[in-house]
Amino acid sequence: LRISLKETIRVGTRESQLARIQTGSVVQMLQERHPRLRFEIVAMSTTGDKILDKALSKIGEKSLFTKELENALERNEVDLVVHSLKDLPTSLPPGFTIGAICKRESPYDAVVFHPKHAGKSLHSLPEKSVIGTSSLRRAAQLKREFPHLEFRDIRGNLNTRLKKLDEKEDFSAIVLAVAGLRRMGWDSRIGQVLSPADCLYAVGQGALAVEVRARDQEILDMVSVLHDGETVLRCIAERAFMKHLEGGCSVPVAVNTVLKDFQLYLTGAVYSLDGSESLRETMQASMNYFPHENEDGPNDDIQHVGITAKNFSQSAQVAAEKLGIQVAELLLSRGAKHILNVARQLNDA
Repeated sequence: LRISLKETIRVGTRESQLARIQTGSVVQMLQERHPRLRFEIVAMSTTGDKILDKALSKIGEKSLFTKELENALERNEVDLVVHSLKDLPTSLPPGFTIGAICKRESPYDAVVFHPKHAGKSLHSLPEKSVIGTSSLRRAAQLKREFPHLEFRDIRGNLNTRLKKLDEKEDFSAIVLAVAGLRRMGWDSRIGQVLSPADCLYAVGQGALAVEVRARDQEILDMVSVLHDGETVLRCIAERAFMKHLEGGCSVPVAVNTVLKDFQLYLTGAVYSLDGSESLRETMQASMNYFPHENEDGPNDDIQHVGITAKNFSQSAQVAAEKLGIQVAELLLSRGAKHILNVARQLNDA
């Protein structure tokens, strides 16, 4: 690959320690493949990082953790940006695309307990124990599953949240993504991993995405080697599901995907804010693909829910997107729109 434009590639990231670790891992993979290039990491603060006194779902801004980074991309101040895929809206601004989705870390949620509750599980916590989470999706499912617990909003990056948990008596436990804890090297703090039976995960959770300017062919080609085929197909289905439902962080929408024996299974669910109402469906689709087989001729500009994966079977990507839409359609036909509208109104109140 020739990058004729320049020898230094600037990579945008959020300022948090986790974001820097994630970006560092992507840069390392790129550096190994392109030893002659120099990579420079440019860290910046986003709206979501600055507004900490409000619940994420109440800020009313779609691209809380991505907008400032995208602005820098648009102004050519950076050449690519590394995000947690779950922070990226299902519709990207015009002119941008997700040029790579790296192999997914565990998508599940983990419970981190206050030191005095070490060794416990959510089931065995005392009545009225307070659990911290900034996610409506987690709270809705866990309220339903664990009615003896109380749930309260907790904001801030991972370091801040763990500090709030450990140094005060406000929370008995907090719920965080397994992926973030592992990337920070905090596996030992994982007290319980929530199975899909307890808590379905967020769309794209555990996967890292590299966002680029859609027309910047050289950068797109450079990052596209990082695509992981299985992760791409699962995330296309998940994002298509969410997009068709018009979900976002202001409503509880959750998924679980499995790709096995060329069959992609997608479980999608919607919940009322208190978890009392829920709809959940699973469907599957056949994925006859060979990861690097580009069977459909030129498709440079084809995006599926914001993702450009040129070297992967287009028919498999189309099938994954259709699966997401079908599961959403099924839930909508069963009344999902009403549940989501009520959740939105209550959340905005």
